[in-house]
Parts: sequence; structure tokens; C-alpha cells
Amino acid sequence: MRALPNDLRRQLESAVLEGRHAAEAGVRAALSSLGVAEREKPAHLDDLQARLRRGLRAKQRQLGGEFELLVWDAAYEQWHRLLFARFLSENGLLRHPIFGAPVTLAECDELAVDLGEPDGWSVAARFAAQILPGIFRLDDPCVQLQLAPEHRVALEKIVAELPGEVFEADDSLGWVYQYWQSERKNQINASEVKVGGADLGPVTQLFTENYMVRFLLENSLGAWWAARHPDSPLVKEFEFLRFNHDGRPAVGSFDGWPDAVAEVTVMDPCCGSGHFLIEAFGMLWRMRAEEEGFDTVEAQNAVLRDNLFGLELDQRCVQIAMFAIALTAWKQGEGWRKLPIPNIACSGIPAKAPLDQWKALVDGDKRIVQAMERLHTLFRDADTLGSLIDPRRAAEMANAGLQKSVWDVDFDEVAPQLEKAAARETDDQATAVLGADAAGIVRAAQLLSTPLHKYHHV
Repeated sequence: MRALPNDLRRQLESAVLEGRHAAEAGVRAALSSLGVAEREKPAHLDDLQARLRRGLRAKQRQLGGEFELLVWDAAYEQWHRLLFARFLSENGLLRHPIFGAPVTLAECDELAVDLGEPDGWSVAARFAAQILPGIFRLDDPCVQLQLAPEHRVALEKIVAELPGEVFEADDSLGWVYQYWQSERKNQINASEVKVGGADLGPVTQLFTENYMVRFLLENSLGAWWAARHPDSPLVKEFEFLRFNHDGRPAVGSFDGWPDAVAEVTVMDPCCGSGHFLIEAFGMLWRMRAEEEGFDTVEAQNAVLRDNLFGLELDQRCVQIAMFAIALTAWKQGEGWRKLPIPNIACSGIPAKAPLDQWKALVDGDKRIVQAMERLHTLFRDADTLGSLIDPRRAAEMANAGLQKSVWDVDFDEVAPQLEKAAARETDDQATAVLGADAAGIVRAAQLLSTPLHKYHHV
């Protein structure tokens, strides 16, 4: 793993802090021009602007109702689309979403006029959002928000001036989120208020350095592998794996785990920016390639589908973790390709909308409606509880009825209806925003409901 040197880490920290200030200033100005904080719609807005305003106000309600929460969310989206585009570009992974051909930032600049974008950076950010699996929603009003030229250029300049080496290091993404939240963390700690909800992420997120991650994984997953495949060439790569004098792993052989790597699942219930998941991914796909004779792509796809799972309280961290996994797969594999969507979900999306609005998202099937009612109750305080939510225990305690548990309804029955609601062409932007959040909640609930014996927690 190529770690970011201290001097580049300091440059990255300065750029991220500057980027957050610039993004928030641009977002506040853009939201003000749309009158998002005002009760009445400004008369000068055209139909598209009015529609965007409704979506942003719906997003604000979903985030908890505070205007600052909307500013922070939109600023993050604006910054990270640019940042992820630069990561892809520097690693030769930026692609035209239709033709699949590689593109440079200079070529994006040439395409800007034809695509109706103001400049090449905007094109690159658009392409990045389109080719990344399940990370950015292009219909998210915070993504659709357009900054004024002076704010957009200021933000682009900060990203453009970062040294290229920053985007080649393997731990840069993890540092990005910690630096993004550092000022907010200091403010919360100084206030001495009870921490909960939107304040939990900034206060509790701490990037775990590589040697710690490797030590823990190599002395768990690595020890399991070494006990079953002592002659594997992979064992020699486990620098931190400790052995007894008899040559066996010091931590034991994990006899209760499955014998085949295909049956091992790794769940990080507080995955942050995905550092443990990235390292586990690199170990698991090599194990599957050796044990099952897969080529690199087959092994990586199998691990993404079957072995690797993550949950995280903060949706912004989920984006980084999913991007980090995709970037790692492309860099360790055969370059850019379409990937299975990683099994990473946000367990901290709160159900803030009224129950009637939730029930209106699905058709009249009583079982599905009851499933939505239970999820609404379970995830009411998800921004504080996160992965502590236990859907199965809640179902056991529920009163008997047409549906004895949330899981009497298969996820595949509920998810398409919610996705359809999120994509519905309607002037009711609250429906689209709510549908997207509800689909995310269902996905998190599915991972949270998996019996613990299925996961070997890191």
C-alpha cells in the first residue's frame, strides 16, 4: 500500500478545509438565489428552477429540517464529484459513460459546449457520477444544484492544484473525510452538548492507519487462511501475522469459520471510509482466485457479490467507501469495467417524513404497507442508532398480524416500488427524495437483519 507522505498529507488537509469553505459559500449563494429558505417561491424562478427548489426543500426536510444540514450535504456533493473525477483521471479510469472510452480532463473541456456544461471539470464530474456504481444519484437535488461561475471556478481551482501524487496514494480518501469534518468536530466538542444525530459523524469518525488495519485483518482473516493453506504464497505477504513456535497462527485457526473462502463473509458495521473493507477485499479476491481458480475479474466480482459487506452511519462515508472499493478493484484488476454494486449501505438514514407519506410510496399490498410501517418505526432515530438497529429483534417483539416480521416481505418486492417512486416524473419532488431514502433504508435493513453467524466481524 502506498501511504500518503506527511508533507502531502498536510497539503491535502489544507485543500480539503479550503474546499469545504468554498463549497459551502457557493452552495449558500445558490440556495439563496433559489429562495430555498424562504416560505414563498421567488417570482423570478422558471419551471426548472422551481422544480429544483421543491426538491431541495424536500431534501432539507428529510435531513431533519435544518437549513445548515442541507448546506453541508450539498457542499459535500459538489466537492466530492470534482474530487472523485480527479481520482479517476489521475489513475486513467475516467470514462465516457456512453462510449466507454477513456477521456482526459483536456478532452472533457472540448466536450463541454456540446454537453451543455460550463467547463471540462463539470463534464468530468458528470462522467464520474455516471460511471460510478450506485454512488451518486444524478437526480439528487444537491447534485443538480449549480453554483455561480465564481464559486464553481474557485472550487475547481482547489481540486486542480492538488499534487497528482495525492491521487495515487491508497489512503488519501480516508484522510479526506477526516479533514472535511475536522472543524465541525472541534465546534461540537467545544459546545459540550450531548452528541447525537448529524453530530455523531464528525465527532466519532477517525481514520485508522494502514498498519493497524493490516494487523487486525492479517491476524483474523489471514490467520484463518494460513491455518487451512499453510503453503499458500499469500501467507508470506501477511507481514503482521504472528505465529507460535510450532508454526501455527498465534491467534488460533478459527475452527468455527467455514472451510471455503466462498462461504466467508466480512461485515464492517461501522465502515467509515472503507479502509478495512479495502484491505479485506484485496485479501479475499486473491484467496478466491487461488482456491477456486478464478481469474482476477471473476474473483473480484465474486467477492463484491458474496463476501464483503459494510454499514455506516454517515451517508457521505458510504459514498467514499463505495468509491474506494471501486477504485481499488479497477487498480488491482484490469482497469475500468462495470462492477457489481458493493454491498455497502447507510444505516443512519432517519425516517423523518410522516408515516402516511411513506405508505404512499408503495401500492396497496397490505404486507408491503405493514413492512413500510415497521421500517418507519425502526429507522426513526437511525441517525443516532445506526448499526445498533436490530430489525429481527424488533420483529420478534412486534404484535402478531398479517405480517409477523418485516422479513415476511422479500426485499425484492419492496425495492422496485421504491426505486420507481424515486424515479417518478412528478412535480412532487418530495416523492422522489423520499423514495430514494426509503430504498436506502430498506437496503440497510436487509444487511442489518442478516443473522450474525453469517458475518465474521472485523
